[in-house]
Amino acid sequence: MTDAPPTPRRTALDARHRALGATMTDFAGWDMPLRYGSERDEHIAVRTRAGLFDLSHMGEISLIGPQAGEALDHALVGRLSALAVGRARYTMICDDEGGILDDLIVYRLGDEEFLVVANAANAQVVLDALTGRAGGFEATVRDDRDAYALLAVQGPESPGILKRLTDADLDGLKYYAGLPGTVAGVPAMIARTGYTGEDGFELFLAPDDAERVWEALTEAGAPVGLVPCGLSCRDTLRLEAGMPLYGHELTTDTTPFDAGLGRVVKFDKPGGFVGREALEAASHQADTVTPRTLVGLIASGRRVPRAGYAVVAADGSAIGQVTSGAPSPTLGRPIAMAYVDPEYAKPGTEGVFVDIRGTREPYEVVALPFYKRER
Repeated sequence: MTDAPPTPRRTALDARHRALGATMTDFAGWDMPLRYGSERDEHIAVRTRAGLFDLSHMGEISLIGPQAGEALDHALVGRLSALAVGRARYTMICDDEGGILDDLIVYRLGDEEFLVVANAANAQVVLDALTGRAGGFEATVRDDRDAYALLAVQGPESPGILKRLTDADLDGLKYYAGLPGTVAGVPAMIARTGYTGEDGFELFLAPDDAERVWEALTEAGAPVGLVPCGLSCRDTLRLEAGMPLYGHELTTDTTPFDAGLGRVVKFDKPGGFVGREALEAASHQADTVTPRTLVGLIASGRRVPRAGYAVVAADGSAIGQVTSGAPSPTLGRPIAMAYVDPEYAKPGTEGVFVDIRGTREPYEVVALPFYKRER
């Protein structure tokens, strides 16, 4: 007799999602909305108007104390101690061999307080690693996953929508920054980060306040066409924007250099950090031998590539592998990200195919991202 699988957790907005008719799915142990109707319509709404997401499954971890910054410098590949209060940074946590355990956003909330946001599937791994790595530093690691609900409003209309509900200085809020404020009368940390390729905001607030803020955003956004959005369109939005997804473009078998994200590794910070020696070796290797390169692929036909499909040359020899693929509502054609051999990585390279169930489908190699908004 086998144990029954654990019941998925539900966010504070679960009843709201079900009332809206959302298709729910088990994602990283959470029951989350996949879509509310047409994922294509949700995608286009974010590109042209605005979309509202429940991201409360993400993992929030706080580090507090006089050496919280130094503890993060040791635990992560970036130099977080240099982060100014009110700013955020994209970074990674690696294992001793330089493999990526997760990609993270770290916010500095105060001189001695940082908020680390991990992917839902990796939150416990990150929490355990940070707890172990902070030993010896004057810093406390706190699991705050139950302390926050996280909403995101994304799209060109998002600043105007949020301005109707807050007195916070949104015009002065830079990209990858955050500030405390109130939204619809409740306290929140308002951040200008995102995972869609559009302008937008994330709102960290108490779970008990989530429904009130969701309703206020829905009402404020109705005149400009805001719609609720699920995980499905979030994936196609981030794919068009060339943003990596853990478990696809990023894994423990890839280093930041493999993923073309070596810029997040800061060797010039004082002291050592976990994975440094392996990452230095990976950096030197990248200078001499180009590994498979992450590229964009655009289909000539209509068949959609999926993660794990082989990328092949005209003679059928394997030259890479698809990491993510989906129809692109913006481009009107299937797209994919893939790691390919360096000689096939130059945009415009011909003779590149994806093996889709035994048929070689031609693809155009393009530079990432597929889509970039006008600023």
